[in-house]
Amino acid sequence: MDTFSFKRIDNGNHSKLYLTGFLDAHTAPELEDEFEKLADEQRFNVIVNFSDLTYISSAGLGVFMGHIEKFRENKGDIKMSNMSPKIFRVFDLLGFPALYDIVDEESKAVELFTKQEV
Repeated sequence: MDTFSFKRIDNGNHSKLYLTGFLDAHTAPELEDEFEKLADEQRFNVIVNFSDLTYISSAGLGVFMGHIEKFRENKGDIKMSNMSPKIFRVFDLLGFPALYDIVDEESKAVELFTKQEV
């Protein structure tokens, strides 16, 4: 059975989530719970690093769509980085690049949050 895990690091005005493995209907609730925790803690600036994610299903994509409005209503955002071409294709097919900042490197996502503060 394929597994999913994540690591969270809070850093200043943003939190980073590092995803690993398979994000599907069985594992999406774990990420859903983490986004709820972030919102409860008023941490609305989130960078999601996909470098170690090998698979994402529509349920995984739904987690992001289910939270973006709440985060933006609270003057935050979800930035995405380090997607493999395979993972990016899934996001691209569904039009996510028009809705989210998707960058090659995590440092660029950090810069985007820094620019928002100014």
